[in-house]
Amino acid sequence: MNPKRKGKKDLLITDTIDITKDTCPITFVKTKLKLESLSEGDVLEVFLREGEPVKNVPRSVQEEGHKVLTLEPHDGDIYRLVIQKQ
Repeated sequence: MNPKRKGKKDLLITDTIDITKDTCPITFVKTKLKLESLSEGDVLEVFLREGEPVKNVPRSVQEEGHKVLTLEPHDGDIYRLVIQKQ
């Protein structure tokens, strides 16, 4: 696990994963597994590609009961998703 660090907008990021090389449904599976390893209130930063991952991962984590704090373009077709575990 990465030490806690501040990200954009002063969010305290607990951990980060990069799923830009993965495709659905693996993108959600990896995100879900990482969230399961965190404590309630922890914040996960996820880097993912536009298209299906950007549509499906945020929706799926919200359906699981977690809070999407931000979803923003990061670099080209890469997006930055920040999730708080609930």
